[in-house]
Amino acid sequence: MFEHVTVVRDCNAITIPDGVTVTLRKGSEVVITQALGASYTVNYHGQLLRIAEQDGDALGKSVNEATVVTETENNESDEVNFDQVFAQMKTCYDPEIPVNIVDLGLIYDVNCYPLLDGRNLLRISMTLTSFGCGMGGVIADEVKRKCLQVANVDEVEVTLVFDPPWRYEMISDSAKLQLGLL
Repeated sequence: MFEHVTVVRDCNAITIPDGVTVTLRKGSEVVITQALGASYTVNYHGQLLRIAEQDGDALGKSVNEATVVTETENNESDEVNFDQVFAQMKTCYDPEIPVNIVDLGLIYDVNCYPLLDGRNLLRISMTLTSFGCGMGGVIADEVKRKCLQVANVDEVEVTLVFDPPWRYEMISDSAKLQLGLL
């Protein structure tokens, strides 16, 4: 999907792969190269930029056009539904690869801990496809924000780890097929 658009208002963007925040100016011509998980990857004069879902209107998109998972169904109990947690994480994408972070094999560990006050803390360990990727904090923040939408998840801690390092073999078979690697 490559769509040429003119930016209709100034908006924040994050450079890929270094993760530096810049301002994309109104009137700029960009090409949308990826629109997954409610964020957009655009090409602006050869530089890839990530546009967050809340700034999709600057590209002429409404939030309804993006793939946004809203509040998940409430559980009858106080327990966290891990299927819902993983469904939320599957809406998070590496801005350079059109595969969600779960199928890329970036999620290493997910645990829920009950807190003394009755709330639930979700701890997630994840990695990146490249050690020096500046997008790590951006992706981790997105994981945290989306997992907080799951019923009974009150706090989320996301830790980036690099041991073991990510390898191609960690990609799910369905993602390999999607990427044309099988």
